[in-house]
Amino acid sequence: MYPVTISTKYQVVIPREVREQFGLKPGQKVMFIPYNSTLRLVVVPSIDKARGMFKGLTSEGIREEKDEER
Repeated sequence: MYPVTISTKYQVVIPREVREQFGLKPGQKVMFIPYNSTLRLVVVPSIDKARGMFKGLTSEGIREEKDEER
């Protein structure tokens, strides 16, 4: 674990070990995702790296064949 401190401007510094492990660069996008009582930091992939991310994913079995009768 890498504890960090929130500055008076609500900024944090990502520790060097973490930046190197994930290959983070200045200007790269990340997202903060609240989950239960935690906060998760997720790296947003570039368009080039995201291409094909969901290859083979189908919606089969997710939706019902027939709409609900109203």
